[in-house]
Amino acid sequence: MQSLWILVSGFFFALMGVFVKLGAEQFATAELVFYRSLTTLLVALLMLRWSGIAWRSEKPWMHCKRGLTGFVSLLLFFQAIALLPLATAMTLNYTSPLFLTLITVVLLHERPRPLLLVALALGFGGTVLLLRPSLRPEEMLGGAVGLASGLFAALAYYNVRQLVRAQEPEIRVVLYFGLYATLGAALWMLASDWHPVRWSNVWILLGMGLTGTFGQLAVTRAYGHGRTVVTAALSYGTVVWGSVLGIAIWHEVLPLTSWLAMTLIMAGGVLAVATVPARSDASLTQTSD
Repeated sequence: MQSLWILVSGFFFALMGVFVKLGAEQFATAELVFYRSLTTLLVALLMLRWSGIAWRSEKPWMHCKRGLTGFVSLLLFFQAIALLPLATAMTLNYTSPLFLTLITVVLLHERPRPLLLVALALGFGGTVLLLRPSLRPEEMLGGAVGLASGLFAALAYYNVRQLVRAQEPEIRVVLYFGLYATLGAALWMLASDWHPVRWSNVWILLGMGLTGTFGQLAVTRAYGHGRTVVTAALSYGTVVWGSVLGIAIWHEVLPLTSWLAMTLIMAGGVLAVATVPARSDASLTQTSD
């Protein structure tokens, strides 16, 4: 049942994508990451105080790794949303289960099963199809950025699993992610101009921050306590929601090749995680640093 939290996170992340795309017209990517992460940080602080959980952690290095990979992934993801149709950007970001499976196999020094190779071929074959010929030449940069966001998302989710299964409270995991991402975005913003926040656009930032925070809380619970295979399969609900919202709001009509590519990526991602032996997933919890 814990895996069902990924459906909740998918809905909120899709809504967050809408606010990011709206905000990209008025703010730089680093600014959007800053306001989104600052909201996450403040909400996490309030929840920690309400629950009586101490903010100090005995695993600072693990939080550092999770925070940095999460920040880079978020920065790349927001930039991809600004450059690509919403469904395309989300699909590329959700190559993370493919990368997560590769990371799992490499870290455990296991020989890949034949079915795993088939799954990776499906997923990454779909990625190639989505990038070309589906994307126009001017969208290729956004495609590369979106794919990179998927890689860093996989690293971030791996670190989330390590933290939660090392008995680190979920809300503390979210707190430190918000802290690192806020600081990272603030440093990035020092090299660029800030755009003013007005009554006419503050609702975009609030909506993005709150939906992103709720999605982050839900995905942390799903990957921390749910079954990995079920969680990975249901995570693609975000792509479905993103597709629906992109069509409804921006009339984003994707070619047939894009839908085929997205289907291949989703099928490959689910199959890839399903082929990882059960002991592999359990072994990941034994590494605390």
